[in-house]
Amino acid sequence: MGKRFLELLAPAGTKDAFWAALAGGADAVYCGLGNDFNARRGADNFDDETFATCCRAAHVAGARVFVTFNVVIQDDEMPRALASVARAVRLGADALIVQDWGLAAEAKRRWPEVEVHVSTQANVQDPHGVAWCGQQGFERVTLSRELALDEIAACCATGVECEVFGHGALCFCYSGLCQMSSLRGPRSANRGLCAQPCRLPHTLEDASGRRLGPVSWERGLCPKDALSLSHLAELVDAGAGSLKVEGRMKAPEYVLSVVSAYREAVDAAVGDAKGPVDPDGALYRRLKRAFNRDFTDAYLMGRSGNDMMSYERSNNRGETVGTVMACSASEASVALDAPVGKGDLLEFRPVDAPDTFFCVTAQADAAAGARFACPVRRRVPTGTPVRVLRSQAALDAVSAVEGRAWPRRRPVDVAVRCVLGEPLRVRLSCADGSACAEAVGPVVEAARTKELVEQDVAAHVGRMGETPFEAASMDVELSPGCGMGFSVLHRVRAEAACALVAAIEAPYEERAAAAAAPPSWEVWGEQCAERRTRRAGSARRRVPRDAKDREGALRQAALRAEVCCLAPSPEVAHTAFEAGAGRVYVPGDELLAAPEAFPAGCIPVLDEVCREPDHSRIDPLVVADAPVAVGNVSELALAAERGAAPEVRGCIPVHNRSCVEALEEAGAAAFWLSPELTVAQMAPVCRAASVPVGVTVYGAVRAMTSEHCVLQMADACIHDCVCCRLRERDLYLRNIDDRRLPVRTDRQGRSRIWWDEPADSVPKVRELLLAGVERLLVDATLLDADGAARQVRRAADALTAVAAGEALPAPEPGSTLGHLFSKVD
Repeated sequence: MGKRFLELLAPAGTKDAFWAALAGGADAVYCGLGNDFNARRGADNFDDETFATCCRAAHVAGARVFVTFNVVIQDDEMPRALASVARAVRLGADALIVQDWGLAAEAKRRWPEVEVHVSTQANVQDPHGVAWCGQQGFERVTLSRELALDEIAACCATGVECEVFGHGALCFCYSGLCQMSSLRGPRSANRGLCAQPCRLPHTLEDASGRRLGPVSWERGLCPKDALSLSHLAELVDAGAGSLKVEGRMKAPEYVLSVVSAYREAVDAAVGDAKGPVDPDGALYRRLKRAFNRDFTDAYLMGRSGNDMMSYERSNNRGETVGTVMACSASEASVALDAPVGKGDLLEFRPVDAPDTFFCVTAQADAAAGARFACPVRRRVPTGTPVRVLRSQAALDAVSAVEGRAWPRRRPVDVAVRCVLGEPLRVRLSCADGSACAEAVGPVVEAARTKELVEQDVAAHVGRMGETPFEAASMDVELSPGCGMGFSVLHRVRAEAACALVAAIEAPYEERAAAAAAPPSWEVWGEQCAERRTRRAGSARRRVPRDAKDREGALRQAALRAEVCCLAPSPEVAHTAFEAGAGRVYVPGDELLAAPEAFPAGCIPVLDEVCREPDHSRIDPLVVADAPVAVGNVSELALAAERGAAPEVRGCIPVHNRSCVEALEEAGAAAFWLSPELTVAQMAPVCRAASVPVGVTVYGAVRAMTSEHCVLQMADACIHDCVCCRLRERDLYLRNIDDRRLPVRTDRQGRSRIWWDEPADSVPKVRELLLAGVERLLVDATLLDADGAARQVRRAADALTAVAAGEALPAPEPGSTLGHLFSKVD
């Protein structure tokens, strides 16, 4: 059996955080280059100069650097995104973390010397999807946070390296599927500017407006933070290749505290010693004194109950260290259960009046078990818990790191040859065998005064001075009677260190010199056209807006276009066909539950979530030569393998020509576009496609899909989703804007949250047809049969009106155009 290894992958949003990650012991660091194409565009991120400096420091320390491109790329952005990739490659990136399938394919094609890692934003959750990513040439897949240990093991067994989330903030929604932020405004989670609405108040209520669940549970979409500290050995046994710490928006002291704690724990987990990785709880305390919303291992353990949620608060909980035993207007007597350090930030938050909390700074050190006198701003009740929210020790530790020329020293094996009549030689070899270098000094002469001894040579060469190295071993070959000044030993050792730094950097310099240049806009467009010609026989599809006779082409497009309906029940499916729908789509679970009740010809819609246990119900719906709407790449791959006709749902974002090409080559037989696209952004996608392209023209917009059931906020879960009576009721989340967002939970216990305003682009069908859209979908998920029939007829009437040159229907009251004419940021 090979040596057990689990890469520790740390976040960095600034240079100081990068230094902290390396000092804490990270094997790799992930960060953003610039502020355009990564999922933390609000972080400081890195300019070219700082990024190059950090890459050099990481490589010399023996660590790797991954650059995040974990957003969807609009068509007009692709050349700029590729230019950013080229800069990252040239400046020293070891891998790219990518969400957009088009960008991933382009990067793999143009810069094969750099690894491409599939981001968790790409929503890969099962071995089938992981294996497909490996077949595309991607070296690593970052798995969804929601997977349990046995599912992680199954994904790792494919042979494709898998990265798992080990610590930090959990999104409520499956990553890559969240549209809540962009529905509230222009900021999109899929574009790197999530407004984090899930951390804001959301309460559960019924159709009458009656609130359900405990009064203190105000933050219905706020999970606790992930913690894997006690499961590292299990993750190693499962075959995980990398453990990711979340936190590119976090401060350097957070990064140092968390990474250093996991460094110790990972080393213990992969070592030969048996027993717990944190026997005295010191590592856990270090984590609690960094920012946290309390911790959970629920998903890792296959649970998703209320114990994983931070319903009461979404900010830092810190570590509870004591309780107020007595209090005056100016001083509290606190019984400490855990130590407090001078300078620690302490929170006093009364249990019965949490909004009256305040913070003070500890004036002295105090041990666990002591009575601690602490100044306060006002009297608080006896029994008030006291928490450490910020550790002064952590701030001091990171301050020491920030002043270093090199954030950490790399172990090297040192060999000194000091033989009479030969040049002095000092050889440094990285302990991992990756690089070595030698420096040669003056010829060794006989001692004129004091003879050199081995201990002196080892001491003076092994000090390493200001170099980025430390001696892991020392081998000295010394002739008797040699003499040499210590300054010569220092100088040759310094030259050897410089040579080793150069040897470590040399492969990156060679790669930078040979790296391909990014394409210009014109060249990229020509290359896309050439590949489309090879794939489909023509450089691009003509859309009405490109035609000389635009009105004539528009009328023909209206006659060809097809009205479709997503029907949640047999009754809606029948009425949709009767109202004129040419294609009716039905959620797979509903088809399986009552196959005989639905009319013939209904097309199954597979979930946007596809985990290993889901295949027993999903796979029978995928049939050769039959259409099926797929929600992630696992389902796309399965459909292509079985000879089905997979239609890519909007939850797989297709925003650019390169993505169209990549997914068509994977077997896509149609595309349904994301509601985050404007009509102008749809046009290049439609031109590039050789298969039909559709868009939802009426219906509720899904804001989130979550593994945790929202209905558990009612505090009445029976742990039997199929028999749950709450699922049968119309329930809503009321948000901070006083909107009532419909909630539905399926038979698997997964919740979907819908926006309260239906999207209605039926009045803009003309513009959609001009862009090249051919299928118009009425999403009747939240409609009854009459409402669905009305909207299907309304969409059909709109097509008739366009063909006849007549006026289009007016917008429905209370509806929205969404982002049809307003870009997301």
